[in-house]
This record gives sequence, C-alpha cells and structure tokens, in this order.
Amino acid sequence: MKSYVEWYPIFIMLAIDFAFAISNILLKKIILDGMSHLVFITYRQSISTIFLAPIAFFLERNTRPKLTPQILCNLFLSAIVGASLTQYLFLLGIEYTSATFSCAFVNMVPVITFLMALPFRLETINIKHGSGIAKLIGTLICVGGAFILTFYKGIPLIHFSDLQYVPPSSDAAISSSKIKERWILGSLALFAGTFLWSSWFLLQSFIGNQYPCKYSSTVIMTFFSAIQSAILTLSIDRRLSIWIPKEKIDMLTIIYTGLIGSGMCYVGMSWCVKKRGPVFTAAFSPLVQIMAAMFDVPILHEQLHLGSVIGSAIVIAGLYFLLWGKNREMQKVVHETEEKKDKELTFKDLETNSESRLP
Repeated sequence: MKSYVEWYPIFIMLAIDFAFAISNILLKKIILDGMSHLVFITYRQSISTIFLAPIAFFLERNTRPKLTPQILCNLFLSAIVGASLTQYLFLLGIEYTSATFSCAFVNMVPVITFLMALPFRLETINIKHGSGIAKLIGTLICVGGAFILTFYKGIPLIHFSDLQYVPPSSDAAISSSKIKERWILGSLALFAGTFLWSSWFLLQSFIGNQYPCKYSSTVIMTFFSAIQSAILTLSIDRRLSIWIPKEKIDMLTIIYTGLIGSGMCYVGMSWCVKKRGPVFTAAFSPLVQIMAAMFDVPILHEQLHLGSVIGSAIVIAGLYFLLWGKNREMQKVVHETEEKKDKELTFKDLETNSESRLP
C-alpha cells in the first residue's frame, strides 16, 4: 500500500495536465470569439471561488490556522503571480502567436523553476550521487527538447484531405512587419508569463509551510485574483457589453476552467508542491502540449509537425531522468530519517536498561 501512496502525486499531476490540455483547447475558442481576456479571468476566478469556498469551510474548519497580515499579503502576491497576471500574459501570447507556440514556452517552466529553486535551497544538486547527476541530466535534456519544440518546426506529418486551402483576402491580409511585431510582443508576453508561473511554484512552497490548508489558500488566492482582474477591466473598458459571453460554448468554457482549471487543479498542484516540492510539480508542465495535441490533431485538425514529435519525445526522456533523480533523493532522505529514529530508539532503550539496573 505504501508503494501506491508514493505514486499519488504522479497520478494527480497527470490528471491536472490532462485537465489543462482541455482548457487550452477551449481557450482557443474564447480568443477567436473576441472575449476580453480580463473579463474571462474575472469570471473564471469568481466561479472557482464560489465552488471551493464551501468545500474549504467544511473540510478545513477545525484545522485552519489564523490568518495573519503576512499570510494575506503572500496570498495576494500569489494571486498576481500565479493567476491574474500569468493568465493574462498567456492569453495575450496565444492571441499574438499561436496556441502550439505558447505551449512550447510552458516546457521551459521545469527548468526555470529548478534554476530559481537553487538559490533558495529548495533544490540541490549533488553530482557525487546518482540522483544529483540524474536531475542535472534530466534538466539539460528538458532544455534541449524545449528548444526543439520552440525553434524547430519540421515537415508536416499529417495531411487532411477534407481541408482545402483558402487564400486570405486582401482586406484581411496583414503586413509582414506587423506580423513580426505581434509575434515578438507575443513571445515577450509568453516569456514573462513563464517566469511568473515558475515563480508561483516557489512562492507556493513558502505559503504551504505558513498556511497548509490547500483549499482555503486556493479560495483566498482566486478571490484576490477575481478582484484584481475586475478592477483592471473596469479601469480599461467600462462597457457592459464586454461582460456578456457571445456564444454558449464560451460560458461552458468559463465554467470548466473555473471549476477545474482554477479550482481543483490549483488545489492539486498546491498539494503536490507540499508533498514533492516545486520542481517535481513543475516538471509535468511539458506534458500539457503533448496531451493537447491528442485533441488538436483528430478533432480540430491542427497540423502535427516533426519538430513537435521529436521535441516531445526528448522532453519526456528528460522528465523521466528528473523524476527518477527526485525519487532516489527522497528514498535516501527517508532511509536516513529511519536510521536516525532507530538510533534514537536504541539509545533510549539503553538508557532505560541502565536506569533499571541502578539500585
């Protein structure tokens, strides 16, 4: 039974990545329909807050520690870093580039998180042990795979006979300089979003120690995020029409991403960060693109290129090395802890025996 428990974080992260992959596909429809990014984030975070609030109240009412100003400030910062600003930057990046290209930036998250965790001593690399070498090799392999996903497109692998090419009209055509400018802005937005997303994993590890209630912390974070997004929306555009979804699928997307994407997924990631650390949790981010392709190709008829296949395979290999090193490292810590406890028990037994022999 103990061996199955050790696999729980892996199963949970696989389920989270699957849910995020579906969210990314639904987000494409939101962007195409022209819905305001900040309005979408406001709705999404509000639904998540309403959904999780009663769960947090009943499940954690007896274990919830006192909220201090410091914890509230950290949760407010967590809302900016992990929800409001990050989601806005990624939506902006998807609009200016493409969904596939934005997913490629997410593949950088494990590496950036790992490098950022080193100065805070949340992660260590001991090249004298196999686990440290595996983590280093896995990180470098993930970097290589992420670069291939980002910069190498390759030949198309699938040809859809039922699709015909429709040349763009002269009115809809955009100048090459304008396209290049939008692509650069989108890339910068995605890079900033990736950096913030990596920072959230580190911030969450500190919050988990201060306020270990995963449901309550997620509720407070999504509540702050909804307020932040609403204030920004009203300060930019005060038209009431932007708050009305244009299609039914848009409302379903908001509900799904609110309940699952910003609700249960954030709870699950917070739990995994507490159990296995920020790097372990972030290491699963590249799988989102691979899972999204499983839907994009057969359902949405998006093209699959050779670079995506090669890069994804390399990322999976690097992920395996990184997780293997983390697992060996954890086994070593558990073994050392058990040995320490055994020594303490032996020492106590000797003390008890010596005291019983005294007259």
